[in-house]
Amino acid sequence: MEQLVELDHELFLFLNNLGDPAWDNFWNFITNKWASIPFYALLVFFLYRALGWKKTLLSLVLVALVITCTDQLANLFKHYFERPRPCRQAGIMEYSRFVAVRCGRFGYFSAHAASSAALVVYLGMILKNYWKHIFPVLIFWGLLVSYSRIYLGVHYPGDVLTGWFFGIVIGYAFYRLFLFLLRRFFTPGDAPAGRTS
Repeated sequence: MEQLVELDHELFLFLNNLGDPAWDNFWNFITNKWASIPFYALLVFFLYRALGWKKTLLSLVLVALVITCTDQLANLFKHYFERPRPCRQAGIMEYSRFVAVRCGRFGYFSAHAASSAALVVYLGMILKNYWKHIFPVLIFWGLLVSYSRIYLGVHYPGDVLTGWFFGIVIGYAFYRLFLFLLRRFFTPGDAPAGRTS
């Protein structure tokens, strides 16, 4: 375990110190939840085109639950393990670049990474038959958000990888719940609005 922690520290310092002041504002923008609103709007549009408004509404209710679930689980882990963030850990913060707006207390695991991974899986599974490029696009977006947490100095790679693990599990579980609710409350005649390219 000590070797894993040391490796996590070394990998963090390597990835974090790849940063350049010219890119700091970009990564602060990427990590901001409001920055993804245009992307979310595009996804809602594709959901509507694929599912119609009733199923889209159901999918969005579950999106809210997905985000709540990942956030609360991350908070539970943070307060149980109480692992300091890199920007608060002696021996690390002196050698890293901290460019985030603020530094929280505990970092294990990353709620940003977990929420992003959960949405990648949940929305990707729903839309994969309607938009063939959905998974590469979502994964690219999720990796950008996740790496921003390392770049800004607020999470170790281990925090991000653990977030992705739980995010994938939660995203797939909610996708299965979505399918169950479709079978339970929607008739086969509720046809999608149309397939996208």
